[in-house]
Amino acid sequence: MNVQLIEVYIPDKHFESINDKLQQYDHRSYWISSESEERMLVRMLADTSDVEEILNYLEEVSNVVEGFETMLIPVQTYLSKETINESVEEKERGQEQEEEKAKLLRASRHELMNAAEKNSRISWNYSLLIVLSAIVATVGIIKNSEAVVIGAMVIAPMIGPVISIAFSAILGDYKLLGKSALSSLYSVLIVLAISILFGYVTDAGMENSQYLDRTKVTLIDIPLGVASGAAGALAFLNRLSGNLVGVMVAVALLPPSVALGMSIGDGAFVSAYGAFLLVTVNIMSIILAAVMIFSISGIRPVRWQEVQRANVSRPLSIIFVSIIILILAIVILEGQEII
Repeated sequence: MNVQLIEVYIPDKHFESINDKLQQYDHRSYWISSESEERMLVRMLADTSDVEEILNYLEEVSNVVEGFETMLIPVQTYLSKETINESVEEKERGQEQEEEKAKLLRASRHELMNAAEKNSRISWNYSLLIVLSAIVATVGIIKNSEAVVIGAMVIAPMIGPVISIAFSAILGDYKLLGKSALSSLYSVLIVLAISILFGYVTDAGMENSQYLDRTKVTLIDIPLGVASGAAGALAFLNRLSGNLVGVMVAVALLPPSVALGMSIGDGAFVSAYGAFLLVTVNIMSIILAAVMIFSISGIRPVRWQEVQRANVSRPLSIIFVSIIILILAIVILEGQEII
């Protein structure tokens, strides 16, 4: 059973009307208590599938009512007479319904927005993980060690900002889009700086397969990026651990970025061009797949201005990224013909 607890602090003068409205929404349990002389506390237990609709209403109220606060709390276990005595038939029917909903199952927009904002922030912890993963990946490529490169991808937190770019594009949140793009660019620049330094001081590793494979780009790399982006978006929607999916996204971003930096540091600009194309193709493919997944999932803002902005931003982002990928595909094909 997937349920969540909503706590709402309501000023007394608005309590009656808001309380009546809240009770009209589907819920499992409903409690009212006096929080203070000025506010009432409503606790509302609802199925996760019903939470977003309730939060949308509460978000609208929060814009006009002072002293109105809402909290969403995950519930690990919920027991009642009804849940314990459910019939087998009801359980089977509920399971079938859950399986049907699971095709587009996701957390509420409000939870996802908080996660996207968190992923767009640049912190010391994030910076340190990027530095360490860049060093490990560069050493792995120099030593031609696939195991070391994989280890670097495990610790590289590169999935968050890229997925946040797609999420903010869907909602038309340009402020969050800018922060996410800056965080993503920041991580790539760190990787480039470290790998350029390694490429400048040593020419070791410039002839092995781990390096050479990341300086060549083909059309088959586009489906890899799309699959990585789709997996990252689905994990984000369901608030799953990003570690394993993050490895898949890091496959498309970290080693090619290291190869690009090593090529620049060594002065191998032909190889640098191939690595740059690969990095660009992968980033755009990941963003395109994530944008499409978020569109299909039905994520929409509530406020009128945000809805209008999102209706413009959503198709434009898909068209813009698709055009860039098409141009890159043409460049790749022309490069193969020349070779």
